[in-house]
Amino acid sequence: MKKIIAICGATASGKTALAVECARHFDGEVISCDALLVYRGLNIGTAKPTKEEMKGVVHHLIDVADPRDNFSVYDFERLALPAVEDIISRGKTPILCGGTGFYMNAILFESGYGHVAANETVREKYRQYAGENGREALHALLAACDPESAEMLHSNDVKRVIRALEIYELTGKRKSEQADSRVPRYPYVAFAVDWPREELYARIDHRTQVMLDAGLVGEVEGLLSDGVPEDAQCMQGIGYKEVVESLKNRDLQSNMRDIIMQHTRNYAKRQLTFFKKMPGLHWLKSPDLQMMVGEIEEIYDS
Repeated sequence: MKKIIAICGATASGKTALAVECARHFDGEVISCDALLVYRGLNIGTAKPTKEEMKGVVHHLIDVADPRDNFSVYDFERLALPAVEDIISRGKTPILCGGTGFYMNAILFESGYGHVAANETVREKYRQYAGENGREALHALLAACDPESAEMLHSNDVKRVIRALEIYELTGKRKSEQADSRVPRYPYVAFAVDWPREELYARIDHRTQVMLDAGLVGEVEGLLSDGVPEDAQCMQGIGYKEVVESLKNRDLQSNMRDIIMQHTRNYAKRQLTFFKKMPGLHWLKSPDLQMMVGEIEEIYDS
């Protein structure tokens, strides 16, 4: 069986371009592991790859969900695993690409955390708690019982915070404890680009400005006018929630851009914390695509 190649790491680190080059080099297809790229209509704020950027490489798990719907790790696993099997069956190499750690782990490792049955009574209890005490207080509950999951989830992501609390309450085990007993589903090699922190932040700031110049505000306005609720799961993504808040306040000229940049930097820190715990992760030092692909090939063949 061919090894899976996983390209992970922080937002704005160049994962998409590297995954495409790996797919071309290893005769592969890309499976997106990004919690926002699954949604149709979220293009600018997600840096969704264009056809030109895909360079003819087949991409999976992009535009598979309506922006009005919730989409869970279990939903992702249900669609992604058959895609992996199909790619392998055709003799090609699956290239995982994304920064949503729970999505990538759902493919790479066996774990049961996503299969804990939903309990509406528990969920409603936490929804009421959030309504009465606020999202930050709800997030604090998660931080107290499962700090690792809390580190990966923003307080605005109420649905996933509630899901993590639900898992803990029903099983007595933290959602993050999956890492303690992960069994690989497939042979794999994993890579992340090791940018110096200030360079990564500069890339984040540049990409944020590019998104705003490309029409992020208009994209959000279009989603809202199409009936996507402002509290929809997809609207909790960084960039989208800040624009929604600015539109509500009728203030797009103050510090919205700076807030998006700061929130993205904070998210990048959480991503790096998460992926540093991935078994066997290789850090790529060179920013040159071809040199990185060469390094990946050397490790892949070893």
